[in-house]
Amino acid sequence: MNIEVWQGDITGLDVDVIVNAANESLLGGGGVDGAIHRAAGPGLLAECQQLPELRTGVRCPTGEVRATGGHALLARHVFHTVGPVWRDGRHDEAALLANCYWQSLRLAEQMGLESIAFPAVSCGVYGYPLHQAAAIAATETMTWQKSHARPSRIVLVAYNAAAFKIYQQALANAGPVPEQVAPVLASFAGGFAPAH
Repeated sequence: MNIEVWQGDITGLDVDVIVNAANESLLGGGGVDGAIHRAAGPGLLAECQQLPELRTGVRCPTGEVRATGGHALLARHVFHTVGPVWRDGRHDEAALLANCYWQSLRLAEQMGLESIAFPAVSCGVYGYPLHQAAAIAATETMTWQKSHARPSRIVLVAYNAAAFKIYQQALANAGPVPEQVAPVLASFAGGFAPAH
């Protein structure tokens, strides 16, 4: 079991599932959401359109997750999670963001998946401060791995060198489990937009 920090484009990862920082409609958007839809091809949008709306324009409420196939991606599945829009930190943002990670990990376990990759959920246009979001990502993933066997590999994807360092520091601050944490730097050419 390990948690990795990886720098690069999440759409190129060969893992069982990549997590998409989606909006409630699940019909694509900017940042990592748009990048995943472009890389997966039109089949992903078509599958998302088939997911039931809970109310007009909402297929996945904030803090929840929905699963689709990976289509043209190397990843076999895409988990779409909707992170909170940052307001001031006093509107349950931390709990909602933590739930994005926990629900995604729980679904991966239920589906028997071994590897999952997360972008910086809510840190793009949704405005969540990266240092705080990284701390939540590190805490939730490390807490999960202490009591669950699957997924055995968790990847926190940093979109640039600064985010990579922030994730590494967040993992170091979250607790001493050096045998489980394996920071990996694997950057490649090409720009990458942050998640929602």
